[in-house]
Amino acid sequence: MPGLLLNTLRGENANRRPIWLMRQAGRYLPEYRALRAEKGGFLALVYDTDAAAEITLQPIRRFGFDGAILFSDILIVPYAMGQDLQFLVGEGPKLSPRLVDHTLGGLNEVPARLTPIYETVGKVRAALPVDKTMLGFAGSPWTVATYMVAGEGSRDQHETRAMAYRDPGAFQAIIDAVVSVTVDYLSGQIDAGAEAVQLFDSWAGSLAPAQFEKWVIAPNAAIVAAVKARHPETPVIGFPKGSGEKLAAYARETAIDAIGVDETIDPFWAATTLPEGLPVQGNLDPLLLLSGGEELDGEARRVLDAFAGRPHVFNLGHGIGQHTPIENVERLLATVRAWEH
Repeated sequence: MPGLLLNTLRGENANRRPIWLMRQAGRYLPEYRALRAEKGGFLALVYDTDAAAEITLQPIRRFGFDGAILFSDILIVPYAMGQDLQFLVGEGPKLSPRLVDHTLGGLNEVPARLTPIYETVGKVRAALPVDKTMLGFAGSPWTVATYMVAGEGSRDQHETRAMAYRDPGAFQAIIDAVVSVTVDYLSGQIDAGAEAVQLFDSWAGSLAPAQFEKWVIAPNAAIVAAVKARHPETPVIGFPKGSGEKLAAYARETAIDAIGVDETIDPFWAATTLPEGLPVQGNLDPLLLLSGGEELDGEARRVLDAFAGRPHVFNLGHGIGQHTPIENVERLLATVRAWEH
């Protein structure tokens, strides 16, 4: 029997709301910190399938969320495409060679780097209660490409945006390659047991409207079409963070099954502007979860009330912060579980 989350992503507007939190498997949990101290660095954890499965399951055991989100990283795709990937303490992820000064053709693909991720998905799905949904994910092509071009994250994606203007043909080749690998990657996760998948476009908000159409909407639409052709029953969630008023066009033109809404979007605006009946996910400010108190309760109810007229998955506007108190998560869960319409 599908659980509440999967039914909601398929368009059911139930009285209760399912809840999961982006980055719910991670650093705010003491059990995660203990396992990481034992096992070593982030990438080592991702590729230790038993450890990655355990981390994915930790928030389910502690909180009973309605969905388990795969413990991995969006940069596994460029890693499989042949770039070297390192996670440096205090500096974040680094990819090399940088495609701002190297060609895509110089990379040698290593598709075997995807196989352990599928094994993790299978182990988690086998251990999950039947009413909990297994969520897979990948980065969207624009966001992944920004790391591939610059070799690291940046505040305004300057080098990647400049390359896309300067040499759109070369940049299109990067986007097309990421689309192709991502379709296979998400399909592999679904074959292994993922029941829904999310496309994270964390840097979508840095683009002008015409570039947003070209580098965000078009590639995501291609991925959705290809994944749905292979797996028509599997919901695809799109999360174009920072897209603002372009959110509605993204929802219409990508044909995603559900849309993630970040904390900068007024939920009442989203509820009246997005396509009718489209499931929505979001959009509590992660910093409000960090601070807690009565304001947390009130804003959570405001989000719930705003989306009462359509299918809604309660979530944050982005990932949970590493210093978020456990008791604040428990308080939020109580508020969401108590709400009905």
